[in-house]
Amino acid sequence: MGDNFAIQKYECMAMKQYKPLSNKETEILRLIAEELTSAQIAALKGLSIRTVETYRKRINRKTGISNPSGLFKYAVKNGLVKGFFTTEIE
Repeated sequence: MGDNFAIQKYECMAMKQYKPLSNKETEILRLIAEELTSAQIAALKGLSIRTVETYRKRINRKTGISNPSGLFKYAVKNGLVKGFFTTEIE
């Protein structure tokens, strides 16, 4: 029975549906994927660091991804980062 639960949990994770990001969230995610810090993004976009952090939290909540490498992978898969082929990352 334990094995079936593990398989069902894995299948649910594989079929996970992400909530769509707003245009601003997409723009912020693109900059996060380019390894900019919240302070750098804030300066570049004329926002407060706190506002950028709020966007980060929304992106994390909508994608269900909380670590930078996961966000990068999400950005590549969704064509938000130039110079990477989406077929390279499964």
